[in-house]
Amino acid sequence: MVTTEDMVENLATLAKNASYKLSALTSEEKNRALLAIAKSIDEHRSLIKAENSLDVKAATAQSLAKPLIERLTLSDKAIDSMIESINSIVNLSDPVGKLITSRTLDNGVELRKIRTPIGVIGIIFESRPNVVTDVTALCLKSGNAVILRGGKEAEHSNRAIMKAIDEALTKIAFVPHAVQMIPIADRRAVTQLCRQNGLVDVIIPRGGEALIKAVSDAATVPVIKHYKGVCYVYVDEAADEDMALKICHNAKCQRPSACNAAESFLIHENIASTFLPRLSELFLAAEVEMRGDESCLAICPTMKAATEADWSTEYLDLIVSIKIVKNIGEAINHINHYGSHHSDAIVSSNKGAQLQFTKEVDSAAVYVNASTRFTDGGVFGLGAEMGISTDKLHARGPMGLEELCTYKWVGIGTGQIRD
Repeated sequence: MVTTEDMVENLATLAKNASYKLSALTSEEKNRALLAIAKSIDEHRSLIKAENSLDVKAATAQSLAKPLIERLTLSDKAIDSMIESINSIVNLSDPVGKLITSRTLDNGVELRKIRTPIGVIGIIFESRPNVVTDVTALCLKSGNAVILRGGKEAEHSNRAIMKAIDEALTKIAFVPHAVQMIPIADRRAVTQLCRQNGLVDVIIPRGGEALIKAVSDAATVPVIKHYKGVCYVYVDEAADEDMALKICHNAKCQRPSACNAAESFLIHENIASTFLPRLSELFLAAEVEMRGDESCLAICPTMKAATEADWSTEYLDLIVSIKIVKNIGEAINHINHYGSHHSDAIVSSNKGAQLQFTKEVDSAAVYVNASTRFTDGGVFGLGAEMGISTDKLHARGPMGLEELCTYKWVGIGTGQIRD
């Protein structure tokens, strides 16, 4: 009988062997694989939708959260988007083998710093079945082998998508075991994947805070984390109020279930008496529940009272917390303390305030007079994303092809030896 531990180690070993072959492929060979996958996803569209409907039905019966069901559902439009993402990655420049920098030593040895694949990447994710194609395309284009482990709520969808990928790669005789999925729901498989030192090079968890913490606590291999998106918009005293209203509405309401949607808003006290009623009216029309501090309640008594927990809560829903601050310094301190270092924005026409905010707010993405909703691999021109890292090492923000590479030093000599 094959144990969970043996099964995961075998997958990791196969992936490691595949990674060496992947690192030597040309861009044309990798692009051929991606095009084959895109075609196969389209050909398996009916199967994918049928299997996805089983997952959606089960999620609905279990009364899972509406945002989760939204992320789970694969419509024709969603499948088209999956295919479009793969094709966009085909058109991106291959980072592998690219020269980062070079220098020549005094003895004549030329040193070249070259981008290379990381190797084997483990992806542990929840609810979003489109992660399977995004991750596969990014990993293969960057020369990495990948092991996927999806959540039970998307089990049928993930298997159908994986079937399409397997058939596509087999048809073109691509590197075996370059893309693998852990086939069992046993939670021990996650722990084992996170402890495959020497075989798995990095783990990237995509999902809720509980999943990421569990993976981080269990892992003995490096983990690149994407913690919750507690994103802030600060409306400065020098803000164009009409612009600020549009940005606040978009950041919260355009897609409230996204990790880059704004959850909290800070308003400078000098404009609060005029701006807050306008913002409140806008949010009420959009059926947004507002929770404010005491100063907000004094201006808009119909708001609910915010609690300490609200300032660090990722609602992923039409709920916001609002606080009035004395100055930009208080706003920055509040964001750095309560935010999740994901995406934060300032609305201001004051150049000094803009510069201070972008320099002092410690987040992966910082915006001036723009919505936080732009933090996205596709929008950033990365084709797709592995996730949005809130870590600082080795990647930060949306992770695309370059972030899935490390580098090596190549020394070119003419017989030099060290004295």
